Amino acid sequence: MALSRHPRTRAGSIVALIVLGLASAVHAQKPPTVAAAADLGPALTEIAGQFRRETGQHVELVFGSSGTLARQIRDGAPFEVFLSADEAFVDALAEAGVTRDRGALYAVGRIVLFAPTGSPLDPAGGFDALRRLLDQGRVSRFAIANPEHAPYGRAAEAALRRHGLWPALQPRLVLGENVAQAAQFATAGAAVGGIIAYSQALAPAFADRGRYLLIPADDHPPLRQRMVVLKRAGAVAARFYDYLRLPAARAVLERFGFTLPR
Repeated sequence: MALSRHPRTRAGSIVALIVLGLASAVHAQKPPTVAAAADLGPALTEIAGQFRRETGQHVELVFGSSGTLARQIRDGAPFEVFLSADEAFVDALAEAGVTRDRGALYAVGRIVLFAPTGSPLDPAGGFDALRRLLDQGRVSRFAIANPEHAPYGRAAEAALRRHGLWPALQPRLVLGENVAQAAQFATAGAAVGGIIAYSQALAPAFADRGRYLLIPADDHPPLRQRMVVLKRAGAVAARFYDYLRLPAARAVLERFGFTLPR
């Protein structure tokens, strides 16, 4: 009876319910955001395309350095799946209670010594070739990812230290925010080259940009890459996470130079 005496209130309630229903529908239709280490750019983009064709479902990809992405997740960024280039970041997030579990190891990454077309650096000569250029004063810039928050940057630093090149190269380093930006720096300006992800060197876009040499895995700590579902994840995000462990996705990762766990 009260509703019949207040038609405007009743109409307003109905409008509010409709608006809330539409907002919920829009939210439900919004694709989940997957945060991924920058080395995964070419491979994960291809995998996400396969996932969409096979399931009809879509995910948004955000790439960056693992350390930066992990910090954003701690600060409440609306990511639903996280693929890190260093499993330590996933372990820390699990300890913080923002993940469903401790995730799964999905790949082990590799790094390469890269020289752009026209560079005096011949990657076939390995670090000895880089040392000769340094001795000749012919290295003005050399690109790596920032070791402070990029696992591939830490691997690059470890390899350079192992070969005794870190002190001489430090003043000449150009640091990328992540390994994808380091790859851009390695192909531009006065850089003689850099250390980038093997997966990037294998990408079609890099086919005519220069030459590279795969750095021995023993030259740096292993790049154990772990992924995890975050607590806020929905059904589509969880399905994409499961898809990443299927043969179709693993085959793409392997083609881009990643070593796959059993």
